[in-house]
Amino acid sequence: MKKYLTELIGTFALVFFGTGAIVVNEFHPGLLGHLGISLVFGLIVMTVIYSIGDVSGAHINPAVSFAFFLAKKICLKDTVFYTISQLVGAALASLLLRSFFRGSDSLGATIPTLDPLAAFILEVIISFYLMFVILHVATGSQEKGLMAGVAVGGTVLISSLFAGPLTGASMNPARTFGPALINLDLKYLWLYFISTYLGMSLAVISCLLIRNNKC
Repeated sequence: MKKYLTELIGTFALVFFGTGAIVVNEFHPGLLGHLGISLVFGLIVMTVIYSIGDVSGAHINPAVSFAFFLAKKICLKDTVFYTISQLVGAALASLLLRSFFRGSDSLGATIPTLDPLAAFILEVIISFYLMFVILHVATGSQEKGLMAGVAVGGTVLISSLFAGPLTGASMNPARTFGPALINLDLKYLWLYFISTYLGMSLAVISCLLIRNNKC
């Protein structure tokens, strides 16, 4: 049970601080800027890994949990309850942000500025890269330790800097789900769910090809 609770808290922190940075920048234009928002996302992922990586693995992402399931690192039960915990944590974070910022247009929602197909492909690529890094620095199904925190947080930062203005750089169904649910705007939910699961599943396949049974 404690694993599921930590995943809920970790995902809450990711969405609250990450999308919260977007909303703060919306209300105070230029205060954080694109670089500042990207740093918040990268740093919150890093700190969550350091704080709960040894408890639940700090997945804080349903697609990451699913990829670990494909790699036979966690069981189906944990995959399901991790996913539920992550989605609930994301929704609670967005709900709290809505209570703070009632005038926000999007609550930091991921909305593509590219053609949907191009956005889909880009999300597949950055999701693939994120999971590729995770698989090569994780200990089993756990993202923990100095290298994991820096590598995974840095990957989120890089992807956010590059793809943030184009797709929102989701790489995480829960991160997209929270704002979309509270905004009652599910138009692009399919794009971010399918692309992230696909990208991270491909990362598992690539890891198996590179590391064989060590993946």
